[in-house]
Amino acid sequence: MLINAITKTAVRIMKWRRAHLSDQAFLFILAVITGVSCGIAAALLKSMIACISRALTSWMHSTSANYILLAIPVAGIVLTGIYQRYVLRHNIEHGVRRIQDYILQNTYRLPGYLTYAPMIASSLTLGFGGSAGSEGPIATSGAAIGNSIGRLFRLDNRMLMIMIGCGAGAGIAGIFKAPAGGVLFTLEVLKLELTTVSVIALFLACITAAMTAYILSGCTVDMSFLQMEQFDASVIPWIILLGAVTGAYSLYYSDIMGLMSRLYDRIRNPWLKNTVSGMVLAALLFVFPAMYGEGYTMMGHLLNGDIQAITSYSLFHSDTSAGWPLMLIVAGIVLTKAFATSASNCGGGVAGDFAPALFAGCMTGYLFASTMNMLFGIDLPVSGFAFMGMAGVMSGVVRAPLMALFLTAEMTNGFILFLPLMAVSAISFGIVRIFRPESYYKGLK
Repeated sequence: MLINAITKTAVRIMKWRRAHLSDQAFLFILAVITGVSCGIAAALLKSMIACISRALTSWMHSTSANYILLAIPVAGIVLTGIYQRYVLRHNIEHGVRRIQDYILQNTYRLPGYLTYAPMIASSLTLGFGGSAGSEGPIATSGAAIGNSIGRLFRLDNRMLMIMIGCGAGAGIAGIFKAPAGGVLFTLEVLKLELTTVSVIALFLACITAAMTAYILSGCTVDMSFLQMEQFDASVIPWIILLGAVTGAYSLYYSDIMGLMSRLYDRIRNPWLKNTVSGMVLAALLFVFPAMYGEGYTMMGHLLNGDIQAITSYSLFHSDTSAGWPLMLIVAGIVLTKAFATSASNCGGGVAGDFAPALFAGCMTGYLFASTMNMLFGIDLPVSGFAFMGMAGVMSGVVRAPLMALFLTAEMTNGFILFLPLMAVSAISFGIVRIFRPESYYKGLK
């Protein structure tokens, strides 16, 4: 009955709009509706992940090792696999790659279950500790939401494709509260057809989604960069070197992700695949609990100088708090992050690749600045380099420098360092393009 009522209402609206609105004006209205819907979906997904994570970790000890971490991630990957195989009966891993395929193949009708299924699966993966992000699932759900709205109002195929792009971009804008980042995701990563109409609709959807998510979250940002300093031109050589380091690390990260994706793909038994990837993830999280979940809280601690958070809940907590021992722990996190993310994304979990790249970049920038300070007795701003590293690694891994640049600046309100952020992002992307010109997603199975 509800569906029939919605359909009848849509038909009445269509009759009215044909008499009063042009196709373009109506598309813009639907883009705003899509933005609001995706903003609500993004806020809901964040809440779902946070609720599950709090329920599982609230009683853990911050000053010692927590052996329960050897079980929680395995349960999360197995439960996600069960949901996909027996409840949903569809594989919904690697959401961004799937949206790319839909656009390349001119698929104008997305399955209806994509509006909600990626959010449920992602909540299980990330809430149970999956070391990845929520942007892939919300982009998939957003694309399906935009497509469903367009089909409800009987848009033609060209308009439906624009609505898919608007929904995907709005999902990214809502989850990061970054409208420009959402727009650039659709243009750089999904490569939506660039026309005046499509770009205006995309901007409307992304701005509306970001505002909706921002309001629903209590008007707060995910990472507050409180110790931000003015750009100092004297550190330009070190910024250039950071760009080269993040570019080289991006090559390593991408290769590990591709390798592990192929290895997991060779495991034909889904139960074994889920268990193996869950065990790999669990072992890494037990040693390095800082990699638990999306990592925004940890990045916020690091950007604001709280280095103790790196060893919280860890077996290393009582042994070290600074100096070279801490640098070895950070180096371990940097080297193993790709393994943890591939276990979360390629072994049966449903999650995204952007947040892990930001986390790895933050750790890489922090490690670089701290190491240079200790080796050469200089005083590089460690938090600032951690911030710039986020954009550097994301640019190199995702091969989308403009999106990485604006996403990093928007989600932290870090526009004061926009110039060095741009330099690191461009250098990292340039290095990766020389050695790996193909898309990052082509390496994932």
